[in-house]
Amino acid sequence: MTTLLDPTNEKRALNMERVGRPESLSGLNVGLLDISKARGDVFLDRLEERLAEMGANVLRYKKPTFTKPAPVDLRHEIAMNCQVVIEALAD
Repeated sequence: MTTLLDPTNEKRALNMERVGRPESLSGLNVGLLDISKARGDVFLDRLEERLAEMGANVLRYKKPTFTKPAPVDLRHEIAMNCQVVIEALAD
């Protein structure tokens, strides 16, 4: 079992089951979330190219700032539109 700690004010660790991975990304909407740290977009640009080569439909999202969690409306939009999400940062 893996313990995942939530850095956004977690009072105690929660046990959550992992969601299964899809067999293929072809035809799926894959969301790329840029958390607004320097050069994260450079990494995501390359990742978008590779995902498109695999047949994924890539949707890009960006948090307004890296210092706070993504706004609720942004999280909702991503959840409604994407089957897979990749969140990335770079420094």
